[in-house]
Amino acid sequence: MNAYSHTHLKCDLFGVSHVHDRSHCLFNNRTWSASHVPDIIGTSHLNRRGYTSTTISYQVMEHMQTNVVAKEYSDDLPITSSYESAMEALSSLITCKKRGDTSSVGGKYGKLERMSIYLKILGLEEKIDGLRIIHVAGTKGKGSTCTFCEAILRECGFRTGLFTSPHLIDVRERFRINGLDITEDRFLPYFWSCWSQLEEKVTEDLPMPPLFQFLTLLALKIFICEQVDVAIIEVGLGGKRDSTNVINKPVVCGITSLGMDHIEALGNTLGQIASHKAGIFKPHIPAFVVPQLSEAMDVIHEVAEGLAVPLGVVPPLDCEKMDGFKLSLSGDHQSINAGLAVALSKCWLQRTGNWEKLIRKQEILEGDLPEPFHRGLSTAHLSGRAQIVYDTSLKSYNSSKEPESSCGDLIFYLDGAHSPESMEVCGRWFSTAVKGNQKTLSRLRVENAEQVLGNGHIQYGSGKMEEPYETSKQILLFNCMEVRDPQALLPQLVNTCVSSGIHLSKALFVPSMSSYSKVTSAASVIPENFSRDLSWQFNLQRLWEKMIHGKEVDIVMDAELEIDAAKVLPYEFLYEDASHCSPVDNRFSCSAVIPSLPLAISWLRDCVKRNPSVRIQVLVTGSLHLVGDVLKLLKR
Repeated sequence: MNAYSHTHLKCDLFGVSHVHDRSHCLFNNRTWSASHVPDIIGTSHLNRRGYTSTTISYQVMEHMQTNVVAKEYSDDLPITSSYESAMEALSSLITCKKRGDTSSVGGKYGKLERMSIYLKILGLEEKIDGLRIIHVAGTKGKGSTCTFCEAILRECGFRTGLFTSPHLIDVRERFRINGLDITEDRFLPYFWSCWSQLEEKVTEDLPMPPLFQFLTLLALKIFICEQVDVAIIEVGLGGKRDSTNVINKPVVCGITSLGMDHIEALGNTLGQIASHKAGIFKPHIPAFVVPQLSEAMDVIHEVAEGLAVPLGVVPPLDCEKMDGFKLSLSGDHQSINAGLAVALSKCWLQRTGNWEKLIRKQEILEGDLPEPFHRGLSTAHLSGRAQIVYDTSLKSYNSSKEPESSCGDLIFYLDGAHSPESMEVCGRWFSTAVKGNQKTLSRLRVENAEQVLGNGHIQYGSGKMEEPYETSKQILLFNCMEVRDPQALLPQLVNTCVSSGIHLSKALFVPSMSSYSKVTSAASVIPENFSRDLSWQFNLQRLWEKMIHGKEVDIVMDAELEIDAAKVLPYEFLYEDASHCSPVDNRFSCSAVIPSLPLAISWLRDCVKRNPSVRIQVLVTGSLHLVGDVLKLLKR
C-alpha cells in the first residue's frame, strides 16, 4: 500500500469549528473524534480563513478505526496517473455511448432495488438518514438551487456536502465539501474503496453499477465519511426512478421549474414529467415547489396529497429583501431558484431545531432574511451557468476585469442551456449582459478621459488617441446533442436576442471535444485527432442559414475540411455583411462549420490579435459538454 509518511488533517476533525470564519459561526453541534477519520487522507489544501492543519504520522493513523479501504497502487505511480486510472475505471461504467441510447445493464434487479443492494455492500444503508438531506428535482435550475442552499447553510455555520451533475471539466466538481471541490488526494481513497467493495460482489445477477449510480453511491460514501451536517443532493434524471431516490427520509424536498426535456425517458407531456419529478416526495416530509403551469402543478398537488406531503408554492425572491446584497448567479431567472433555496434552507433549519437559534442570534425582524442567507445568496458559485469569462491568453486584466493592453477584446458568455425554455432565459441574460458591458465601457471611457477631441475620439490618460472597441461583434458558438431538436432551440434563442436589441452576426458550429463515452479530468490530454463526421454540424448550419435568409439554402458539406483555422475560416469572414453573404459557400456565409473547438478558439483569438479595436462577445450554449470544453481550453 502506498504509505504517506505525513498526512495533513483539518483541525475541525478534532473538535475545532469547521466554519470558514469564526465570527459567522452559529452552531457547533457536532464533535469530531479520531475514530471518524479515514485511514488515508492526503494533504488537503484549503486556502480559506479559519482552516489550519495538523500533522499525524501514518503509523498513528493505522490504528484508527475506519470504514475506508484504500486502493493499493504502486509507490512509483504519480497521483495524477492514479487519478487518470480512476477516470478510466469510471469510463468503463458508461452503458450508453450517446444520449438517448438504451441502457444495457444486466442482472435481474431493477435500478432502485440494485441501488439498495449496493448500499448494503458499502455499509451505508443505515447511515444515509444521518446526512439530513435536502433533495431537489426539476428541469431547470436544480444545480443553482442546490448551490444556493449549500452556500446559505455553510454561512450559517454547518459543514456541507453538495452533489450535483453533470461536471464540466473534472468529475470532482460533483462532490463539494464546505463549498470546495473534493481534492484528488481525498477523492482517490474514497473512490477505490467503493470500487473494490462493489467489484468483489459482482455476479451475473449484480453487475457493477452504471456511471451515475456509482457516482451517487460515491457521493453518499464521501458525505458520510466526511461527517457533513447537511447533504444537498441534486436529482440526476426525473426523480421517481432516479438513482438518488434511494433517499427515504430527507429533511425536505424541492422541485424547480419544469419544462419539456428528456422526453424519451420521462414522457412527452408536462404532466408526465411532473409525475416523475414529484416521485421524490416521501410521506409526511415537507416539500416546496416554484410556480408551474397548471398541467404540471395539478399533478404535483395530486402526488403530494396522496402522500400527505405538506406542500408549499414558493414565489421568486424579492431582491429588495437582500439588504444591499446581489445574487451571485446571473440572470433574472435566478430569483426563482433563490426563492426556492431560501424556503428549503429555512425548512431544514426549522426541522433540525436550528431556526430559533438563528433568529435569536441575528435578532432579525419577521419576514427579513438572516445575514447568513444574504451572504450565501451573494457568494454561491456554479460554473457554466450564465458565466462570463474574459480570455486572458492575449492580455492582462486589472481587478475590474477591463483590458489593460492594446489588442482587441475576447469575452465568452457561457451557459449550458439545452431546452427551449432555458434558451429563452439564456437569450435574455446574454442580451442584458452585453448591454451592461457596453454601458460599463462607455462610463469608463468618460471617467478616464482627459479631453474629448472634435472627431469624437477620446483622449485617455495613457495618451492613446483612438477609441477602443469601435467594432463589436456578437458571435454564437453552438453545438447540441443529436437527440435535441435544434429547430426548437435556435429560433428561440435568436428571437429572444433580437427582441432585446442584440443581433448575433455570425454562428460557428463545432463538435464537442468531450465524449459521452469517456470520463476525463482537467489534466486529460486534449485529443489531436478530431472526428471527421461533421454531418450534424452542417445540419445545424443549414437550419441557421434558413433562419437568416428565410428560405432553404444549399450547404456544401466538405468531407475534406482541412484542420487549419486560417484555411477553414478566413479572417475576413468576421466582417462580411450578412446581407451580402453567399448562401452557397459555407465558408463565406453568415455561419461556418469548424472541424474542432480548439480551431474555433484559435480563429477567434487571431481575429482579436489582428484588430485591437474589435470586441468579440461569444455566446457559448446548447450543451454543457461544449461549455465545459471551452472552459478547459481557456484554462490551459
